[in-house]
Amino acid sequence: MSEPERVLGGVGTKVLFENDRVRVWELRLAPGERSDVHRHELDYVLIQIAGDRVAVQPEPDTEGPYKDCLAADIEPGMVVPIDRGGIETAINVGAKPYHEIIVELKD
Repeated sequence: MSEPERVLGGVGTKVLFENDRVRVWELRLAPGERSDVHRHELDYVLIQIAGDRVAVQPEPDTEGPYKDCLAADIEPGMVVPIDRGGIETAINVGAKPYHEIIVELKD
């Protein structure tokens, strides 16, 4: 018997803008909330807006830069460029609501 096909969700909570060069997502997570498992098909820039601590939980078959679960403190205004390929879940492991903007860079 074969395994059921994995269904992936969106990179963020909602798309704020898209054209032929970029797609801009917003991600909001309440304390303890998890995003959908998603795949980053494009290189992107993550911009932290608010929160205190967030984690990324990579899937075993991820091709992104993070292979192990990683938690980090939030620095509002911090901009982090990340390469495509990640298959992961974002988790708000903090006590405050988490908010970020994700700018996907289309080729």
